Amino acid sequence: MTWQSVYMLQISISNDLYWFVFFATICSYNFHWYLTPLSQISAERTRWSRQHKNAHLLFYFIGVIGSLIFFYKLRQHWFALFFATLLTFLYSAPKIPLPYFRFLKQVAIGKTIFLTTVWTYVTSMLPVFIASLHFNHAMKWFSASRFFLIYSICILFDHRDRVDDKQDGIRTLVNYFDETVVNRLFIFSMIAFVFFTLGLHFSGIPAIRIFIMLIPGIVLAAVYRISKRSISDYLYYFVLDGLMMLSALLMAILPI
Repeated sequence: MTWQSVYMLQISISNDLYWFVFFATICSYNFHWYLTPLSQISAERTRWSRQHKNAHLLFYFIGVIGSLIFFYKLRQHWFALFFATLLTFLYSAPKIPLPYFRFLKQVAIGKTIFLTTVWTYVTSMLPVFIASLHFNHAMKWFSASRFFLIYSICILFDHRDRVDDKQDGIRTLVNYFDETVVNRLFIFSMIAFVFFTLGLHFSGIPAIRIFIMLIPGIVLAAVYRISKRSISDYLYYFVLDGLMMLSALLMAILPI
């Protein structure tokens, strides 16, 4: 996803950023799942995590070491990197079993928006900051397009996890809304995604690339109702998570 931003926006960055994002993702993912209790919704996935906590801990430390190495190499951009690190940490912080961090559960109403912001910032905005560029129209439209696609996907994850979130004391927008409002929120987010993606045409982005960026949205709309009725780990962690990077994979293998 980070590569796609560089490719689409035609910017030049050091490969150190890719390695930083790689290790930081390993670090944050394993930190999050190490702290996640047994789920009532996704029991198979969380049961595996409970049985392999040492594996999560090992990969967490590997991620920490790798992140620190490439943070140092990119230290001239320390503020942009630190901001990304802080956002990522705060998403998982409510799971830390300490009183202060548990308090964050009470203010996590925008959990889904927060997570979407982290993904968008790291993969779409951070490369621009690392390249020491100012945001032009193409960068703004591209970031907005990515935000609303990721947010649409995250809505489904929040919908699936609503029982766990209630039991864990985490307040989310989906827990406040009924099914009708959740559907409208998803539709609004999808319309915004299409709007900002098509808007890239006015920034000189080739039509074929814009079409490829729309493909994950088409797939997401097709599986929306199925996803709301399913709790399959394969559907959520392979198909839906995979949609975030589908257009990047297509751009990488197609001669466009």
